[in-house]
Amino acid sequence: MNTDDAPIPAPEAYDEDTLAFYEREAANYARWKGGTAVNAARWMDGFLARMEPGARILELGCGSGRDAETMIGRGFDVTPTDGAAGMAQAAAKRLGRPVKVMRFEELEAENEYDGVWASAALLHAPAAALPDMLSRVRRALKPGGTFYASYKKGVGKGEGRDGMGRLYNYPTTPALYGAYAASGPWAGMTLEEGTGMSYDGAMAVIQHVLAVKP
Repeated sequence: MNTDDAPIPAPEAYDEDTLAFYEREAANYARWKGGTAVNAARWMDGFLARMEPGARILELGCGSGRDAETMIGRGFDVTPTDGAAGMAQAAAKRLGRPVKVMRFEELEAENEYDGVWASAALLHAPAAALPDMLSRVRRALKPGGTFYASYKKGVGKGEGRDGMGRLYNYPTTPALYGAYAASGPWAGMTLEEGTGMSYDGAMAVIQHVLAVKP
């Protein structure tokens, strides 16, 4: 293995309370029609346009399976995953196929995927662990592979919890660029801002990031 692609060990790679929230709310969350995933539709078009039909895509934090369903419908070979077993079961029911239960830090693939899709997923990784998560994604991508992820923008306070107890890393734009730089070199990275409504009804500024592995 190229040591440049080896993930950086992180002391805390996930948050138990956040996983527990999605376990409890899996059925209700799967029925929810809002969220940043809806607002990511424009970025999905750009993400998929970079790949040939049939390309292999890994989805992190697939939630209800809505995005996976769209990508599969467009002819892509999608592997949906979620860290919460309840959400994985809800997605499996929607998709009619098994969905792997996998936390971010359990990603060990190397040069396997043409794309990685992580809409409203890695925003729950503890801030200190985010560079490690991004390095794992980079390692899982084939050379030239594309990675999309979205994050709730912070205002300088650092990570924290919303009114429902979910942990967010809340990166500022410089902090987000810094996390990607710390994860290894990227051939290209674009960041655009939009807005989205959270499950608790609060509006947030969303940072949409598209990055390409060299």
